[in-house]
Parts: sequence; C-alpha cells; structure tokens
Amino acid sequence: MIENITEVTQATVASEVLRLKNAGYRLVTMTCTEIDENDLDILYHFDKDLELVHLRMRQPKDRPVPSISGILFAALLVENELRDQFGVSFDGLILDFNRTLYLDAEVTEVPLVSNVKITKQ
Repeated sequence: MIENITEVTQATVASEVLRLKNAGYRLVTMTCTEIDENDLDILYHFDKDLELVHLRMRQPKDRPVPSISGILFAALLVENELRDQFGVSFDGLILDFNRTLYLDAEVTEVPLVSNVKITKQ
C-alpha cells in the first residue's frame, strides 16, 4: 500500500503541486493505470530528503487533465508519455509531442488502455 497519499481533483491538482514545489519537493514521476472503461488513476510522485509523497487523481478518460508543466517544466516528458501510452490529454501542456514521443506514426491504438483509438491532430 502506498503511504502519504493526498487525493486531488482537476480543480486542486495545480495548487497541490505548487504547494509541494514551494515546500522543496521534486517531481519524481507520474504513473497511471486504467481503473475501468471510463476512468484512469493518475499518481504524482514527489520526493524531499528521501521522503516520498503522492497525489492521486481519478480521471475520466474523456476529459483533459490540467498540465503541471507550467509549474514543473520537467513534467512535460511524463505528461507526453501518459498521452502516448494511455491516451490522456493535457490542458496547457508546454510542449506537446502530439503522441509521437514514443509512438510511431503507424500506431493506431493507445497501448495501455482499452478501446481507445489514436486520432492524429
């Protein structure tokens, strides 16, 4: 079981990330898993002095997630990865690779979730 988890929503994730940044935490990574046909579980993992804390957000697949790349620039890589692998779209993503960070142009299905087709923009 993961300890030190704070539940966040689309409305609170940016303020919680900013709070952690201002407290001296660094973003380690983000992880994602499919909960069911409609929702994903997105976890944000932070470290300070070898103490890990986590933010957890249940996210509908059909709604964009607020990007944290404006707060923590390095998040753009993992947000692009989640876009490639899970079909998550991010509002305000500083640099959007348009699902080509890891995926080749001929890939037509999102690899790690059910029933999601890739539509190139």
